[in-house]
Amino acid sequence: MDNVDELEKICRKIIALDSKMRSARLINSRGHLTAGGMKDGILSLESQKQDEMMFMELALRVRMRHEFDGEFGKVHFSMSYRDKVIVMSFPLNNDNVLLLSCEKDIDFGKLPFEVLKIIEPLKKSPMNTF
Repeated sequence: MDNVDELEKICRKIIALDSKMRSARLINSRGHLTAGGMKDGILSLESQKQDEMMFMELALRVRMRHEFDGEFGKVHFSMSYRDKVIVMSFPLNNDNVLLLSCEKDIDFGKLPFEVLKIIEPLKKSPMNTF
């Protein structure tokens, strides 16, 4: 199985954590989608062009957050509670990021920690190519 297949498998595993998940996407350090996408049967709230802009902005934000690692420690995840959805981002190695979106009534006190259990071992792997 090549790396893209493995990344797709991880995204599917994360989407399967809760029926209220909308998407799980892996974004590289340049803001490009490398794996994942919307859950089957769910339509994106934004256009493809807006997705591209959001991914680039997210990649920049992840890099900028490293500026405060010395004072506050590493970021494990960030969450935005919006009018229509909850969006979570999980920085990975090399400034890549896992981007999740979910319905607002998801248990957001529990879900991010379940996701961390899936991705933390992968981040420590010497074979990690996120």
